[in-house]
Amino acid sequence: MREIILDTETTGISPDDGDRIVEIGCLEVDHQVPTGRTFQCYLNPERPMSQGAANITGITDAFLRDKPKFAEKVDDFLAFIADSKLVMHNAPFDMGFLNHELALLGRPALDNDRVIDTLEIARTKFAGAKNDLNSLCRRFGVDNSGREKHGALLDSELLAEVYLELKGGRQPGLIFKQDQLDRNDLETTHTPVTARPRRPTPLSSRLTQAEESAHKDFIKNLSAPSKWMAAD
Repeated sequence: MREIILDTETTGISPDDGDRIVEIGCLEVDHQVPTGRTFQCYLNPERPMSQGAANITGITDAFLRDKPKFAEKVDDFLAFIADSKLVMHNAPFDMGFLNHELALLGRPALDNDRVIDTLEIARTKFAGAKNDLNSLCRRFGVDNSGREKHGALLDSELLAEVYLELKGGRQPGLIFKQDQLDRNDLETTHTPVTARPRRPTPLSSRLTQAEESAHKDFIKNLSAPSKWMAAD
């Protein structure tokens, strides 16, 4: 199942006050595994950054002056997200801005039914705890040391890891996609990670069939009984 992890940066906190999007960052996930495909763009909001937004993002008016307007990037953005589910942290904020930008161009709004809000998931799992992105990164051991300033693509990358943890702790790079599992008929074992006991990490066998056969032949040729034989 294809999903898009999405984040925006804006000139301020409310499109009703005329604030606009200055950056969109998207990351593609397929069956809960990031594919490496991303979409990112900075946008000229045609209005000044608020001081608060500039402090948080490090984005300046001078930097945005020669960037494309949303109208110039909207088709690329919509083509990338296609009809996939959209995963956001505090989705009403990002959706409010995206649909405001689309409305300015007379484009149809994005449907809220396609949205997965990780903030809502986190509030359900960790009621009463801090559930902002930084707090969730700390809770799950996700390295956010590079997040000195907010950035839409960086935040999407961090959110992808947090989302995988919220969904059960599957780590990209350590698992096979479902279609690969079906094709190769491999079994996945669930091995606890001692350094992070809060969740299991699914690991696939790293031994090839040739290596397993060589190991079994080695055991059979031992001159004395081996404890390995009982565990085979």
